[in-house]
Amino acid sequence: MSSVQGSAWPAERGPLTPDAQAPALNPVAFARRRFRAWWQARLPHSDTMTLTQRNVYILPTRPGFMLAGTLLVLLVGSINYQLNLGYLLTFLLAGCAIVGMHVSHATLRGLTLALMQPPPQFAGASAPLTVTLANARASTRYGIGLAVLDATQDDRWAWTDVPPQGSCTVQVAFRPQRRGLHRVPPLTAETRFPLGTFRVWTVWRPAAQVLVYPAPEAHPPPLPAGEPRSGGPAALRRAQGTGEFEGVRAYRRGDPMKLVVWKKAARSGELVSRDTLQAQRVELWLDYRQCGVADPEGRLARLAAWVLQADRLGLDYGLRLPGQEVEPGAGEAHKRRCLEALALC
Repeated sequence: MSSVQGSAWPAERGPLTPDAQAPALNPVAFARRRFRAWWQARLPHSDTMTLTQRNVYILPTRPGFMLAGTLLVLLVGSINYQLNLGYLLTFLLAGCAIVGMHVSHATLRGLTLALMQPPPQFAGASAPLTVTLANARASTRYGIGLAVLDATQDDRWAWTDVPPQGSCTVQVAFRPQRRGLHRVPPLTAETRFPLGTFRVWTVWRPAAQVLVYPAPEAHPPPLPAGEPRSGGPAALRRAQGTGEFEGVRAYRRGDPMKLVVWKKAARSGELVSRDTLQAQRVELWLDYRQCGVADPEGRLARLAAWVLQADRLGLDYGLRLPGQEVEPGAGEAHKRRCLEALALC
């Protein structure tokens, strides 16, 4: 099997919608989508970005257009009826709108965004993205929102205020549906402070990638039986000396305390011991070819579930994949190594 790599955005956003599959039915939406994809592809990949006039954009909002229409009506009425107070009100409101435009643009300009390396996640689960916003200015930046670009959730925005000459941390998330190595999707930051008449935003393409493990099978069968331990007397002496094991059994009176699996006892309240006699005879291998599932992705899902189950039981286990083999071991590092092999299989 070949490694599954996350493709460049926007191909990672999942299956195409009916409009995207049949662009002739909606040429305006298709042209808009193509233009956005072309424009986003021109943005550089970087895990740190400082906002300047070159990458901060501003447009009026709907309330802003309504305010502009109101000011136009006031100006026409004042000219028609020669109302000095009408002129005063019109230009006062227009001045406030212009000042609000500059304040809104300055709220984002000069802000520095930095993305922390996202941790690995399982397919179908939310992958959190932690972003640090740094403010070198001597005043607070209010009402800054951060979100994954083109996300469809209503509550996708995370809002914060950045203190003067300080920083804050914001978390957003996206949901990868496929295993493999995926590039973090583009992010967007925006503000409408202080009047809400202008929308100021930026688009950011991080360079970081997130590793996505296969989604484990919901109800996997029991772990497979162990295989005869290879290596003869040398392996037997090594197993006796290290006390490694591949299975557990019910606690027997007189068992040494070092053989008790305390993790399982804490969860279930039942004492179980390491089966060292079995460890002398067999070792646990999780084999891709012996999963009992025809679908390749189903095999990886079952192997992922077995890896988690063996890790919960504190067992030593190995992993066999096409063209790759992970030697038996135990612990958090070994579990991550096995899951990473499954993700990139």
